[in-house]
Amino acid sequence: MFAAMFGSVEQGIIYAIMALGVYLTFRVLDFPDLTVDGSFVTGAATVATMIVLGYHPILATLAAIVAGFIAGCITGLLHTKGNINPLLAGIIMMIGLYSINLRIMGFSSENATSLPNVPLLNSETIFTQFSKIWEPLGIDSALNNILSSLGVKHLPQTWGTLFIMIILTAILKLVVDWFLKTEIGLAIRATGDNKRMIRSFSANTDHLIILGVGISNALVALAGALIAQYSKYSDATMGIGMITVGLASVIIGEAIFGTKSIMRTTFAVVIGAILYRIVLALALRMQFLDASDMKLITAIIVILALIIPQMIEKQKNKKRKAKRLQAKI
Repeated sequence: MFAAMFGSVEQGIIYAIMALGVYLTFRVLDFPDLTVDGSFVTGAATVATMIVLGYHPILATLAAIVAGFIAGCITGLLHTKGNINPLLAGIIMMIGLYSINLRIMGFSSENATSLPNVPLLNSETIFTQFSKIWEPLGIDSALNNILSSLGVKHLPQTWGTLFIMIILTAILKLVVDWFLKTEIGLAIRATGDNKRMIRSFSANTDHLIILGVGISNALVALAGALIAQYSKYSDATMGIGMITVGLASVIIGEAIFGTKSIMRTTFAVVIGAILYRIVLALALRMQFLDASDMKLITAIIVILALIIPQMIEKQKNKKRKAKRLQAKI
């Protein structure tokens, strides 16, 4: 049970980066971007291919971020310059990226122009390199002793992954907070709230949308790159339903923690991603459910996250009306 929860938290922290990207488009820009399902795989395919070809994992991860940014910018261009509906622009880009991702993974083999997956079983990743730096410090035994005193018999071997992901996600969360408070960030937020108003101040909303969607997909691609290195493989189908996962994380977090400020909202998104993975892990432990039901469980979680807050709010409004009636009587 502990191992399952530990793995869920690890994955939740990685997916939180993707959720931050989804938050930027759906909540900040009010842009329903479905590029996510494709750009997530783009990040995974880019990092896996470059690692197999012998590039350093950090360089490969940075390349994945750039690839995601370019994909997002193209979606933004299709909408702003091509006058294509944002939903349709995202769908077009998502479909196009499927073939592009196959081509990217094809570069990892001399005998294929396209590949559906790239394994990283014996390859160096960010996580393996970090563990090599961490292990000589001799902290494993100390942490094992602490956890054993708490009733945990064995410390998971991937605890270093959790540590580095907490740091990375926290840094990215703070960077997003800072960016949204800068002049450009405030202009992007204003574009999402009211395009006509921001245009009256001579701001170029097209450029702001392109930049915002690009940054969003850069974060999504980063999450894909990290998941590929965490799972030790990249696959063309690993991005299916990622937009739903991102939305679930945003909705769950906002429903629990609220949206009173940017810092609070981004924190809610991160925690929402972790809670989503935990709920999913708990659901899959039920005997009548298996891994093939994951997408159905995700859909149910999103539905509940959307409906329950509305029901709670209706109950609160009824109580307020009842109190007002009583006060008048």
